[in-house]
Amino acid sequence: MLPFVHPKVIGAFLTQTYINRIATAVPQDDVHEAFVAFADQMLEDPRVQPVFRRMAARSGIRRRFSVLTPNATSTEFTVNAHEFYTRGSFPDTAKRMQIFERFAPRLAQRTLDKLMLSDDERRGITHVLVTSCTGLYAPGLDFDILDHLGLDTSIERTMIGFMGCYAAISGLKQARHIVRSEPDAKVLLVNLELCTLHLQETQDLEQVLSFLVFGDGCAASLISAQPKGFAMDSFRSVLIPETRDLITWKIRGVGFDMLLSGKVPGEIGKALAVSGGEILGKHSKEDISLWGVHPGGKSVLDAVERGLGLAEDALAASRQTLECFGNMSSATVMFVLERLMQGAQSGEKGCAMSFGPGLTAETMLFHAV
Repeated sequence: MLPFVHPKVIGAFLTQTYINRIATAVPQDDVHEAFVAFADQMLEDPRVQPVFRRMAARSGIRRRFSVLTPNATSTEFTVNAHEFYTRGSFPDTAKRMQIFERFAPRLAQRTLDKLMLSDDERRGITHVLVTSCTGLYAPGLDFDILDHLGLDTSIERTMIGFMGCYAAISGLKQARHIVRSEPDAKVLLVNLELCTLHLQETQDLEQVLSFLVFGDGCAASLISAQPKGFAMDSFRSVLIPETRDLITWKIRGVGFDMLLSGKVPGEIGKALAVSGGEILGKHSKEDISLWGVHPGGKSVLDAVERGLGLAEDALAASRQTLECFGNMSSATVMFVLERLMQGAQSGEKGCAMSFGPGLTAETMLFHAV
């Protein structure tokens, strides 16, 4: 009989896994100001309009990008946002998915080109993971990625769908499992979201304010046992009790229908005040200099800052990402990590964190090498 070995002992000898590098891209059209003007007209109650304008000015967002163009022209390579979203006749889910299938591969290709994989790296890729909660089709993005990079068609492909904003960390977790079990594996992770395809025609101010936050974007990362970039040390999930109805994301006849309650930031702040120590494990908040927090909105970042008792500038990378791109669902935390990676010093410790339906916080501790 073989002697018993505790799983923690086995874990200590498993292969360390690294995010070697990250590339990001967004569509060419900045639609933030156009959306603010459109939403202001859509809200018919004159008492609500000034509240919306005030909240928009305080959103901490300056730019958001979309595959839909706010310009007056529409060609084979563009879709006019004003034609797509016509008052009284918003498109059904089928039309929205047609746009996703048309433009998602293009954005993925631009992002993969920026990742600048060498021929050896392309040949070495063994797994492709894709996260998205804003569109789906089959054969899907995983096939488009294989075709664009000329990858071996026998490599393993996994689609991680409909997990919301925390899906990228779930994808990183799966990539880590793969490399720890197959040390020669090289995992390509792609996080792609076209959030702006799911605007709803509504007079509900809270719902319109949730649309104010979202933009389109894509991130691609290479993950392997090569000691370069960020070492992924540990993961932890935190499910906040009695909050399941605060974020919902359901497929309906007129696009995907989101409910994003204004109670979310408060619940996140309270949960982190209680569970922050568990998330950080053996580290204290003073040990962490790289905070990669998903910018779900300005109020979410404020709540994280209060809940964990962080310094005023601790979430600078997250606030800058929110200002420049808005919330791009699962891709967003990778934009933050890319920004952190560009200036990280060897040995710095980090904590990444994303929030989504559940209400769930997915977290990752890492360090720079």
